[in-house]
Amino acid sequence: MGPVDSGGSSGSHDSVSSPTLELVVVGGDRIQVTPLPARGDLMLGRGEECEIRIDHRSVSRRHAVLRVFDGAVSIEDLGSANGTFVRDSPHPGDASGAQPLRKLSSESVEVVVGGRVSLGAVPIVVRRAATVQRGFAPDPPIVRDPAMRALHEQVTRTARSAINVLILGEAGVGKEVLARAVHDRSPRAAGPFLAVDCAALPPGQAEGELFGFEQDAFTGTARARRGLLEAANGGTMFLDEVGALPPLVQVKLLRVLEDRKVMRVGGRTPRQLDLRFVAATHRNLEGEAARGTFRQDLYFRLSGVAFAVPPLRERTSEIAPLAEQFLATAVRGIDRGGPLRFSPAALRCLESYAWPGNVRELRNVVERAVVLSDGEMIVPADLPGRITGSATGPVRRLDLGSRATTSEVKAVVPGAAAERQRIMDALEQCGGNRTRTAKLLGISVRILAHRLAEYDVGPPRRRP
Repeated sequence: MGPVDSGGSSGSHDSVSSPTLELVVVGGDRIQVTPLPARGDLMLGRGEECEIRIDHRSVSRRHAVLRVFDGAVSIEDLGSANGTFVRDSPHPGDASGAQPLRKLSSESVEVVVGGRVSLGAVPIVVRRAATVQRGFAPDPPIVRDPAMRALHEQVTRTARSAINVLILGEAGVGKEVLARAVHDRSPRAAGPFLAVDCAALPPGQAEGELFGFEQDAFTGTARARRGLLEAANGGTMFLDEVGALPPLVQVKLLRVLEDRKVMRVGGRTPRQLDLRFVAATHRNLEGEAARGTFRQDLYFRLSGVAFAVPPLRERTSEIAPLAEQFLATAVRGIDRGGPLRFSPAALRCLESYAWPGNVRELRNVVERAVVLSDGEMIVPADLPGRITGSATGPVRRLDLGSRATTSEVKAVVPGAAAERQRIMDALEQCGGNRTRTAKLLGISVRILAHRLAEYDVGPPRRRP
């Protein structure tokens, strides 16, 4: 499944997003999150004209429409080939946690927060955004590993000074968490903490975004605007992926670091700044400075003190508590009727995985598992195949002989939605060939045909 494209200003949805709701789309091992508008209709499907594009073979070009009106959400199937299936959130006290799938016909049904919907084989769920989960304090950093404890002790000592800090580490390792720790433990803790992803700044706009601009500095600028550096005045400026800054911006940033003054684009008078800089990168910035691809003088200015965050694979004692923290946050977002926890086997899978994507990948995996889980416990079948070591990816092999009965299949698979998902994934992997699909799942072709009929699953659609 490709990335979800939430763009497309030609759609009928409101241009202002709701601050409370998001749509989560699970495709294979990935999840995509799209903020929902306060009001409006969003087309879901594979077509270019859809506001939310879902590039999956089981999804039609114009599969369904999601309607949002002041926090109420509904969905209507548009005659899709593989159907739209609704499964409401589990009722409180339901030990299984699973509700039967219901295929939509020509009707529009309400989608509650946490309610499960499948577009073909692709699960989606509406959840409450983390920024509006009221009543919960921000999650504290997890510090269990001895190397991380020593690192945080150094951060505490460094935070008392005004020296600039450079944080090094692989992508997704938690560099912003450490940057926030520098700010929170410093005398500037009451001031703003402003984080900017330098890699996401458009090259032609990076200068204006960071330094601000005066009236008429550019064509169409009717009034002056302060930049991000001025917005962070009195606090901490966190420059994530600082190595991605264009050369011209590097020159101007160096001047700010030396003079503690900022000159807006088109301005004549510098403005005083009271600001601490924390920068981060996954690159070998020292090597790039030596090669001349990053300004060496800027590197020396930024790296007053340098910290290296170890990858998650070297902090195995933190994997389980981090996963539990992400689980609690994800469950709050979907208003789940009952508790959810990891099975011991699922935790063992998480702790034995190498996590090349580090903490960010772990959070993604946990959020995906919360969407796919049918009961009160996350089991290995809810995790991606790369985590569990399955040779077939997300498809879990059913340990049954060719003479297994339908009731035996139901006993092995904990929920209809999970089984349907695995069958659709296997079909796609085998190009729609039922014999190969049945062999991959470890069941007979007869049982597979029975399941396909039961779930009203048609053949995967060919790409146009």
